[in-house]
Amino acid sequence: MLDVTVIEDAEAAAVSLDPIRARLLAELAAGPASAAMLAGKVGLPRQKVNYHLKALERHGLVELAGERRKGNVTERLMRATASSYVISPLALAAVQPDPDRFRDQLSARWLLAVGARLVRDVGALITGAAKARKRLATYALDGEVTFASAADRAAFIEELTQGVGALIRKYHDGNAEGGRDHRIVVAVHPTLKPDATAKPDATAMPDATAMPDATAMPDATAMPDATAMPDATAKPEAIVTPEVTVEAAAASTPETALAVAPAPPDQD
Repeated sequence: MLDVTVIEDAEAAAVSLDPIRARLLAELAAGPASAAMLAGKVGLPRQKVNYHLKALERHGLVELAGERRKGNVTERLMRATASSYVISPLALAAVQPDPDRFRDQLSARWLLAVGARLVRDVGALITGAAKARKRLATYALDGEVTFASAADRAAFIEELTQGVGALIRKYHDGNAEGGRDHRIVVAVHPTLKPDATAKPDATAMPDATAMPDATAMPDATAMPDATAMPDATAKPEAIVTPEVTVEAAAASTPETALAVAPAPPDQD
């Protein structure tokens, strides 16, 4: 069973979002079960559970784990194909977010579009790597930092932009024979408070900007397996995601790849 799999098909997405089927997926992620076993857990007749299981199986969300005899009946034991699922923006077809339609590095909505593209592209790469039975080389960084003031936040973003830009200029080689493009995504946003009843963060910038979710504690490890990067449907993303909307493809002109207008000090 995979830790996470990506749903790219619109029909499969619709099937997974059905409340009963989502419940069945959660039960089967915990371990194989038959329709009769699931019926008692979800409070439905076995025949209806079988109907839902067939729909999930048809879209590759569950699979046969084995069979067993119970009296005169042979029960099919089903299991989820992954412990969790992510729906790719590809499932939205023509209405999926597109960060190329507009560009505003201080816009939370543009950050959301960049994040959606990240899910879409990495999902496609994971699918391609799985089919090729290769390992996908990516990297991600996740952490938190607390700023004393909006001015400190703006200074942080300015230094971060310059630092990442310097690294791109140092390592970018557009003429390298056999080289491979990698996308770099850096984003900063206010940390979501766990208590939904908490009052809104007054320091969060209107519709945008920079409250980082990056830098302090690397929460992921690089997977530098250069031979493992499948030539899948999209370019592989080496995702440096200390999360700041300094979004740039490594193939961009290095001098202009990162250009961020820092948040004005008085935006708090």
